[in-house]
Amino acid sequence: MHHVEIDEGSGFCFGVTTAIRKAEEELAKGEPLYCLGDIVHNGQECERLKQLGLITINHDEFARLKNAKVLLRAHGEPPQTYETARLNNIEIIDATCPVVLRLQKRIKQEFDSTPADTEKQIVIYGKNGHAEVLGLVGQTNGKAIVIEKLEEVTRLDFTKDIRLYSQTTKSLDEFRQIVSYIEAHIAPQASFQYFDTICRQVANRMPNIREFAASHDLVFFVCGHKSSNGKILFQECRKVNPNTWQIDRPEEINKELLRQARSIGICGATSTPKWLMEEVAVRIRELNASR
Repeated sequence: MHHVEIDEGSGFCFGVTTAIRKAEEELAKGEPLYCLGDIVHNGQECERLKQLGLITINHDEFARLKNAKVLLRAHGEPPQTYETARLNNIEIIDATCPVVLRLQKRIKQEFDSTPADTEKQIVIYGKNGHAEVLGLVGQTNGKAIVIEKLEEVTRLDFTKDIRLYSQTTKSLDEFRQIVSYIEAHIAPQASFQYFDTICRQVANRMPNIREFAASHDLVFFVCGHKSSNGKILFQECRKVNPNTWQIDRPEEINKELLRQARSIGICGATSTPKWLMEEVAVRIRELNASR
């Protein structure tokens, strides 16, 4: 018989919880509600909300929409989205995470206060094309430079001023490495400032999830394949426990995987619903019972 434990620290972060609560409240009114992009990077949760009536649309569909109600998810949106909503008489239900909102305002203030003839580089450490990063780059009229990893820092011009920000869910360790590299290479005449804008609710999960993964023979990391935060946390688990498997749904577990394990841990990303981790635990118990 296996000992099965669900990680207490895993599951939705504050921003995602708020967005889903707002969606459920609006859907309970019985009116059509659109969501701009997947409300969360988890297919199972998106499907649950679809069954409640949530209609997910992309930006092209949003541009054609009129006289409707649209939820903006926790990742945030660029200014153009709000302008489109105003022109098309769209009521916005804004579920942008407060941590992301503060970051957007910071970047916008930096950009707006920079004279047009100044060659200051606003740099964002983040994933190109990620919804949050698109919203951040949008605060600079598309002029911000996005770097995804330490190796890309060499693309910067170290003879010009640099202001460094980070996507809220990126790795704190790599952010610090990027800071150190710029500090070591910035020219004497140029200035460098960095702003640690990584969400601590996310960053603090790293040491906790490592400890959790190390305490079990076998770990199932439950996460949608689109989740940026999930990729990072999954790798952290793998570092301390190579017998860690990423799964999207309970059906992916078979008896063969369970054979050698006595203690099984279940954990997930900031986009993983608790109910899904609980279903994984049920699946393991069912497989146990049928042995």
